[in-house]
Amino acid sequence: MNNFIVSARKYRPATFASVVGQAALTATLKNAVRTNHLAHAYLFCGPRGVGKTSCARIFAKTINCEHLTSDFEACNECESCRTFNEQRSYNIHELDAASNNSVDDIRSLVEQVRIPPQIGHYSVYIIDEVHMLSQSAFNAFLKTLEEPPAHAIFILATTEKHKIIPTILSRCQIYDFVRIGINDIVEHLMQIATNEGIAVEPEALNVIAQKADGGMRDALSIFDQVVSYCGDKITYQAVIENLNVLDYDYYFRLTDSFLSNRVADSLILFNEILNKGFDAQNFVTGISSYFRDLLMCKDGATVILLEMANAIKDLYVKQAQQCSTEFLYYALTLSNECDINFRTSRNKRLLTELLLIRLCQWNDKKKDQLADNAEPKPIEKINVVVNNTATAPNSGVQNTPPTSTGYLKAKTPSPTPLPETSKQASSIPPSISIHSTAADSSSQVSDIAPPKYKAKQHESFTEQALHQAWRTFADEKIPEKVHAKNFMINRLPNLVNEDTIRIMFDQPLQKKSFAEVQDELKTYLAEQLRNDYLTFEVEVDETDQKNALFTSQDRYAWLAEKNSALGHLRKEFKLEID
Repeated sequence: MNNFIVSARKYRPATFASVVGQAALTATLKNAVRTNHLAHAYLFCGPRGVGKTSCARIFAKTINCEHLTSDFEACNECESCRTFNEQRSYNIHELDAASNNSVDDIRSLVEQVRIPPQIGHYSVYIIDEVHMLSQSAFNAFLKTLEEPPAHAIFILATTEKHKIIPTILSRCQIYDFVRIGINDIVEHLMQIATNEGIAVEPEALNVIAQKADGGMRDALSIFDQVVSYCGDKITYQAVIENLNVLDYDYYFRLTDSFLSNRVADSLILFNEILNKGFDAQNFVTGISSYFRDLLMCKDGATVILLEMANAIKDLYVKQAQQCSTEFLYYALTLSNECDINFRTSRNKRLLTELLLIRLCQWNDKKKDQLADNAEPKPIEKINVVVNNTATAPNSGVQNTPPTSTGYLKAKTPSPTPLPETSKQASSIPPSISIHSTAADSSSQVSDIAPPKYKAKQHESFTEQALHQAWRTFADEKIPEKVHAKNFMINRLPNLVNEDTIRIMFDQPLQKKSFAEVQDELKTYLAEQLRNDYLTFEVEVDETDQKNALFTSQDRYAWLAEKNSALGHLRKEFKLEID
């Protein structure tokens, strides 16, 4: 039985041309080999699984190759290339800084740098996860990194460049590796599947690429996992089942429910999603990304921003045509608010269900907006009889005050406006309109009175009435505020003058508690005493505050002063004050 080799090792890049998704960096390294412009220190940084260590090995192999090809790749035939391929090369050294991060490890490396290579031109030292070195190890490495021997080249690799000290960064050429695109990962996986004789659906590889999040090593590991589950035929349905990925078909069906205002269907679909083991927060994040993708599909220029298979992209474009841009903006806003509030919510399922309900109510919200923006309907005029005195059609209108009967509403079945020949209509104020009937020539004037404002009250009251209203408020309005209630009942206010009320407290804590009910009390007293000009003078009695017994020592001293036997009792029984 042959030993299985994982795809991440079996299909590891061996040449610059086989590196996926890093065309700019590989071209720069090849040009450096072609022009023989080699730096003494390189720093390869970027996310995990994007080819940093692989490029370092390829570069070390290429600069030591004795017979480069026409496109400046290693020949794989010379002694240096064969020793590298057989993993017995003595001029390429790898050090894992995660487990060799002490000063002694770096000093041992520095001593080894002095030895020239046995085969090839350069001794290459690849230090992986260099950010794990200790501060003292970095300092011990500085001098050698700045002025190494002519035959030594250092290649440092890290996923966290920000953890490396600036003095190290300034001594290296820095190459930033980027995440590998989904299309590049899908194309590479398709090539591997062809080599292995595995039938795959492009949609299935797209799910794997999205799950890998830009890392080729992760994509190859997931690919091996799916092959173990599916065998020689990988389907989209099998991949989402194995990887526990939420099918985009759920989002399409939910959107149809939103647009047709089917609240029950959306809640049932969400319950089905939860029953399949998906987390509610992952669902909220997923639906936010889904609405974002739909918004990108609304414009042909932004469709290219979707990194997915063409077949799935066509489904997104078709769904986006059914959604208005206003709905997508509204959905993105709601889903983003739900995502922000998810951590602090105690009932996370209810929070998500409210999101679905509000999305289903989009059509109702749109109808309300259209109704608000519509032109207002004409208001039926109220005809008010001013007096029974006949007025000639061409005479001026006499603005007579209303009778004692008040404003009487009287509707005219078919009002006839004044003739346009009446020039005096221009002198009528805007708040008055005139109608006449064919039966008689009496005038009916609709006089719309201006809004009435409640005048402020300013009645005098006695201190007894003040105390009665004060106690009523304390008993009925603030029963739950115990502290405020107690001292308000025991400490009655004084009436300084007809508008000023003075309240004297013993301690600042009472004043602070009173401030919580002061506004409500002022409103209540103004209503009960019929005086809107009341003011409060809140003070703390400094004399009582000085004599107040706040601590145990104060109370003991006061009691001992009253009764000297208390001191003898304390000494006799060796008592202590708590």
